[in-house]
Amino acid sequence: MAAIAAMIVAVFRNSVARFEVVDNSMRPALAPGDYLVAVRTATPRRGDIVVFPDRTQPNRDLVKRVIGLAGETITVKAGDIDIDGEPFTEPWADGPTLPNGQWHNPPNTIFVLGDNRSLSSGDSRVAGSVRVDEMYRVVYRYWPVSSVGRL
Repeated sequence: MAAIAAMIVAVFRNSVARFEVVDNSMRPALAPGDYLVAVRTATPRRGDIVVFPDRTQPNRDLVKRVIGLAGETITVKAGDIDIDGEPFTEPWADGPTLPNGQWHNPPNTIFVLGDNRSLSSGDSRVAGSVRVDEMYRVVYRYWPVSSVGRL
């Protein structure tokens, strides 16, 4: 029985994590001081908010929104986004998306951007695609009390 309990705890520990938002890159959806619960998932969806390791700074995580899925090509031109040649409208984006460019997502990766485009760093425009097995999907904000709820 103890072995089963230990296995359940180990699985839970590796599949659920807590994070604190420390910058403004996801405003207005998330703000510094927000505390989040996130889960591992193999099937991210467009629009999900995810947390993943910062490749440039060890022991630091980034929080961004999923824009592009595996196998898709994301094009930014004149501040707008196309996915596989089709215009993509984002209700959450704050500001134009710059710079112009084109990125292709390999298998098992996602393309992520911060909602506050002018203050978002470390997203896929700079760091490239994020591996799905490295990310957590944010499911709940538990602090501040005034903002508690599912995301």
